[in-house]
Amino acid sequence: MRRLTLGSLALLLLLVPLIRGQEVNGDDGRPTCRRCDLHHCCNCSHSGFTRVPMVTDQALRLDLSFNNITNMTKDDLMGHSRLRALDLHANGLAEIHPSAFDSLWSLEELDLSDNQLTVLNPKWFNKLELLQHLNLLNNPYSFLGSPSLFLGLSELRRLMFGGPDLKELRREDLSGVTHLEELTVNANNLDRYDSGTFGDIWPLGRVTLSLHGPFLTNPALAAAVLNDVCYPETRLTLSDLHLAHYVSVQPFKDSINMIRYLSLRNVSLSDEACVSMLALLDGVPLSSLSIVGLTLTGEGRWVTANRTDLRSMDEFFASDVTILDILKFAMVSELQYLLQYQKKLSIINAKLFLLSCYLTKMMVNTLYLDVSDNLLTDLTLTYMLCDSEETLQELRVLNISGNLLKSLSTLSRLVTKLTKLTQLDVSRTSYNSMPSSCSWPSTLRYLNISRAKLTIVTPCLPKSLEVLDLSYNDLKEFVLTMPILRELHLSGNKFLRLPAGGPYPNLQTLTIQSNTLNAFSLSDLQSYRRLENLEAGHNKFVCSCEFITFLHSQLTGSGDVKITDKHQTYVCDSPLYLQGEAVSQVNLSIIQCQPVLFVSVSCGVALLLGILVAGLLWRCHAFWFLKMTWAWLKAKRSSQRRRRQRNTEGTDPLLSFDAFVSYSEQDASWVENFLVPEMEEPSDSDSENPTSPLTLCLHKRDFLPGHWIMDNIMSAIERSRRTVFVLSENFVQSDWCRYELDFSHFWLFEAGGDTAILILLEPLSKDDVPKRFCKLRKLMSSTTYLEWPQEEERRPEFWRSLRNALRGDNEQEN
Repeated sequence: MRRLTLGSLALLLLLVPLIRGQEVNGDDGRPTCRRCDLHHCCNCSHSGFTRVPMVTDQALRLDLSFNNITNMTKDDLMGHSRLRALDLHANGLAEIHPSAFDSLWSLEELDLSDNQLTVLNPKWFNKLELLQHLNLLNNPYSFLGSPSLFLGLSELRRLMFGGPDLKELRREDLSGVTHLEELTVNANNLDRYDSGTFGDIWPLGRVTLSLHGPFLTNPALAAAVLNDVCYPETRLTLSDLHLAHYVSVQPFKDSINMIRYLSLRNVSLSDEACVSMLALLDGVPLSSLSIVGLTLTGEGRWVTANRTDLRSMDEFFASDVTILDILKFAMVSELQYLLQYQKKLSIINAKLFLLSCYLTKMMVNTLYLDVSDNLLTDLTLTYMLCDSEETLQELRVLNISGNLLKSLSTLSRLVTKLTKLTQLDVSRTSYNSMPSSCSWPSTLRYLNISRAKLTIVTPCLPKSLEVLDLSYNDLKEFVLTMPILRELHLSGNKFLRLPAGGPYPNLQTLTIQSNTLNAFSLSDLQSYRRLENLEAGHNKFVCSCEFITFLHSQLTGSGDVKITDKHQTYVCDSPLYLQGEAVSQVNLSIIQCQPVLFVSVSCGVALLLGILVAGLLWRCHAFWFLKMTWAWLKAKRSSQRRRRQRNTEGTDPLLSFDAFVSYSEQDASWVENFLVPEMEEPSDSDSENPTSPLTLCLHKRDFLPGHWIMDNIMSAIERSRRTVFVLSENFVQSDWCRYELDFSHFWLFEAGGDTAILILLEPLSKDDVPKRFCKLRKLMSSTTYLEWPQEEERRPEFWRSLRNALRGDNEQEN
């Protein structure tokens, strides 16, 4: 294994915070947290910070929970005067500088729970005058400290403190706290309590107390605490109680008459304690009793409490009930007085398999009944909702979800006699079929049959419904007429398309998430006359151009129907290259969306460009150049063949003519009567310097009959030392002259500019020569040309200049 060098080790140490989502900033290595949203809420939790990170000074909320910040200095939070909420929960924080929070003048919420603070310093809160919520739970301090921590916190409304090590509460500990909306005290091991410590706090909205130890070992201390917090307006919650005998219930004796709302959490009750508790509640004006996490250790022998008067209790709630010895547990049919007067009764997850007809007949005041998550069956439900006209006649809401029910027809028959029933919840049951017709109370407005096993729906469903929940079944279609239905929930089924909206003229809300919808359109939504809210995310959308365009308009709120679930839940399932992409982020090009239009426009543009380019090429004579290049190459190949043939035959490949004469047919008389005699016949005009004749190539005389005209022109130019152009207006208009001029133009590029001789029979400027003959036009601008003189006396000089021009190469060769 290679050893780490100091440099690589330093790099590794630098990368560790980056891997954890941190950024190192500054010479002191203090980390930076940049996870802040648009509302200036910074979530820096679970990031492994060992120091308070640097965050924007605009932060309003800062979450530093679940890090490893064990120490806070006075400078860690400097500059955060706008901060309103600070969460330091679960950091192992053991030491805080007295001035650490001094700059947090705007702080309203502070959470220091689940740390290692052994001593609480009142100087921490000196500058926090606006603090409203303070959580000091589950720290290893044994007392709150002196002077009081809360003297300057006049705005404090929620206070939570205590832990397993809290031993004493003295009267002065809560000085400065005058009224609270919520007080939570964890004092399971409290040894000392000064009476009146909580007595000065009023009003006191909600109190949660954990007094496990005092209830067991020091009932007087527990009673003193209860006496200080019990007011008719206060909602009291007691947790972690083990009431094993009548003595453990005695702390309630003096305060029970002041309690109107009592909640018990995680409580165990013996038969003796239960009977004692019921005796204490006899005639007490208790309005609500809630028990969550109830363990019954006895056998249900509560007959001695048979006369308890609980007629003032409107609500009884029991959830998560455990009976340790259920086989020995007695029936409680004699305890009908417990259920006789409540308007709202809930017995949830209590292993309840029977609620007898005798008991339900006694529930004459019950408006709300929740027996969900129990062991009721169709048979025991029949006993519970017996045929008596006295059974649950005032019931408005019935929740029997999470039970072992299988027959929907049995259910509808049983609830028909509940003539005031408006809401029925039978979700999480085993219904897998639906009869063709059913009878229901005419008052039923809300029906929940979600998370069952239904595969079809029938007219069994009542037309009186305003809210229907059929989520998480196995439905593929829903075609029923329900004229007053306002909400329809169909999520978690197998729908391929939205149900037609015609049968639901008053539908306002439709949820159809997690189905197999491929798409939906504006016409689908318009079929619902009054639809306002739609939730259709988590489906298998085919992201066509039409669907994407339509959904973009809906997500931006431009449609009449509002998409109420998160936009990120609308994800493409196909085509493959868009799979997993959020529809709101997809933008398809016109090529993908309008291929026909794109091809049509592209072809039109291409045609237009073609016409423009063709016009431009025509203007620039590009076609002429191409045509002449092709003719030149073709003629040149013919010329090369002729050369090879002459070389094979041993004939003379040398030049045959002194000049090829290019002229118009209209100028033939001048060529034949003047030029040819003068050039090809010996000249006697100058006796001192007689001249030898020159050989001229004329198309009339020297072109080979039967050969392609282009080959003749090419051969003539190629076998001539010079090309003489007899320029005139007739020449410019002559097609054959233009061919000869064209080939000469190419020859000029190959052989050089001195092979052309220009003779002007009449005045002619370079502008009269076509622009495509750029080389000749240039020659006319840069080369001296010969003009045929009209005066007879100037003609000898003309012929002499022409001969000299034609003999230029011969003289150089000689």
